[in-house]
Amino acid sequence: MRVWATALFALLALIIGRADAQAQKSRVALKSGEEVELSSIYYVSNCRSIMIGLPEVEILEGSAELSVAIKEEQVVPRKFGCANKVPGGKLILTAKGSVTEKKEVDLIWRLKYKTKEGDRQTSGTYIVTLFP
Repeated sequence: MRVWATALFALLALIIGRADAQAQKSRVALKSGEEVELSSIYYVSNCRSIMIGLPEVEILEGSAELSVAIKEEQVVPRKFGCANKVPGGKLILTAKGSVTEKKEVDLIWRLKYKTKEGDRQTSGTYIVTLFP
């Protein structure tokens, strides 16, 4: 019985440890005036786009020195194993030219999609280090 309890405890610790590791935010560093591509933007079903137009993107938490935008282009939805390009874009994060001192910012952004199946939302988080 004690062996089973120890094995169960070890399994739970492993699962909890993995969950904590997955919950960590991604990090990015930008100098004043720079931009970086954060991700590809698309919404597919069976490797076919069901997006109606481009989604809206907004910053829910961040800094006045940051902006996000979507650059429209054809993208490959690799996350779903698709081989062909679909309508979508790239999510671009920009550090405006107003960065005057080094600082670290929690960034939370949200995408609002219009799809053939109705309205959808996704979001993401980053820790952004800004440099002048």
